[in-house]
Amino acid sequence: MTIKRLGIFPNMGKEKVCSALPEFLAMCQECGIDPVLPQHICGQYDCKGYDLSQSEQLRELDAGVSLGGDGTLLKMARYLAPVQVPVFGINFGKLGFLAEIDSNSIHKAIVKLSQGNFSSENRSLLRAEVIKEGKGFITVDALNDLVLAKGTFSKLAHLQMYINGKISGTYAADGIIVATATGSTAYSLSAGGPLVQPELDISVITPVCAHSLTARALVIPLSEMIEFRALPGSEELLLSADGENVIAVTDAMSVQIRKSPYIMRFIRLTSRDYYQTWQQKLMRNI
Repeated sequence: MTIKRLGIFPNMGKEKVCSALPEFLAMCQECGIDPVLPQHICGQYDCKGYDLSQSEQLRELDAGVSLGGDGTLLKMARYLAPVQVPVFGINFGKLGFLAEIDSNSIHKAIVKLSQGNFSSENRSLLRAEVIKEGKGFITVDALNDLVLAKGTFSKLAHLQMYINGKISGTYAADGIIVATATGSTAYSLSAGGPLVQPELDISVITPVCAHSLTARALVIPLSEMIEFRALPGSEELLLSADGENVIAVTDAMSVQIRKSPYIMRFIRLTSRDYYQTWQQKLMRNI
């Protein structure tokens, strides 16, 4: 498969991205790739545009590329996973753990795309459904993690966890993170969770600043259904997906987390080894 129509998701808040974008577009066109930009800026660069609210337009893309950091890639994934468009990231940020290449390798990447010289791998997503009075009313998917945490001025979060309908833990903590293997290198890692090979189908449950020395990260199969309920009298909690706030959760609600029906297809343009990559990326800040 060769890439003919490439959706570009640029973080225009980064000066480096703004500076590199015209040359990136020119490289695409030279290699026979049709670049497609967000509708609100496509006229500025004389390119075709896409509307994020129109899934049919997104389905017409052969691939998507994020120009920025991991946050930009996660935002792109939110729109492209449901329409099964493969993605990769070009890192213009600091760590860029999810990015496939750095900004100094752009030309080689575009040539490979135009020649179909790449592979792909699938990553699982999580889905959270907020339940109230026995009915689900909000559903959200996440590539990295779902977080249930106390509000800015709230006291500790007091949560009861159920796995497949059975009580499996009680937490007094600042919050709880449920991460995919892909997201194990993000917030979960900062909270003391393990590094996990990203193609594994697992959930990592990691408490944040738990008030118990016995509260540790738990790794379970992604096929298990996890449910969190705030204990009676608990203050309002916030549910977020990949860093974006979703809804305030009260003790009259519960949050059910299971494997999403969507997958994220990642384009691989390099032969990098995961076990080398995580050391190289994480050692940058030492």
